[in-house]
Amino acid sequence: MNERFPRPDGGHARATLARRVTRARRVSRAALCAALASVVALTALPAHAEKADRDKPLNIEADNMSYDDLNQKNIFTGHVVATKGTIVIKADRVEVTQDPQGYQYATGTSSGNTLSYFRQKRDGVDEYIDGNAVRIDYDGKNDFTKLTTRATVRRLQGLTTVQDEVHGSVITYDGQKDFYTATAGKDVAGPGNPTGRVRAMLAPRSGGAAPLNGPPATLSPSTTIQGTPQQ
Repeated sequence: MNERFPRPDGGHARATLARRVTRARRVSRAALCAALASVVALTALPAHAEKADRDKPLNIEADNMSYDDLNQKNIFTGHVVATKGTIVIKADRVEVTQDPQGYQYATGTSSGNTLSYFRQKRDGVDEYIDGNAVRIDYDGKNDFTKLTTRATVRRLQGLTTVQDEVHGSVITYDGQKDFYTATAGKDVAGPGNPTGRVRAMLAPRSGGAAPLNGPPATLSPSTTIQGTPQQ
């Protein structure tokens, strides 16, 4: 007796294969979309170029230049403008040295009523720190700036709107920590400030308390007593 076995349903097999192919394509498309999303996310991240200021070349314009080989020092005089990434230093005289690791250091000084000038962009925001002083020392290794004698430092929104302003004898700005300090001194003494104390104007940060403006609220008496009377 011949036993007959059922033959596979060709249509069912083809349908099963088609479903498997469809699922594989869906998985492939999902993986591709995830990969593209990760690429887009990476390219959308802000490029913090200002963090690389210390790795940028130092460019200087001046009326005169001399080189002190003994002390490994470049000296620039006369309307000096030094730029290094987003950093700008302007002074009557700028001395530049470099350590064995390649880090650069600049000291700008000015005389008379002219003050030296410094500016650097803050990381990740459209804000700048700028300031004036008789002497400005920039430490390229630590991204640290020191302004000495009749110093003023401002935090700017863009390049024009002053948000904070600090006056002092010596002001330091740490570009890595985005932190600055100020100390008092006789060189900033004047009318209304005979002891030369530090003075600052600090604008409120966004997201803080709303300004006290607008019409006063209208008060009206209640016609009912709410709550439980106290015994």
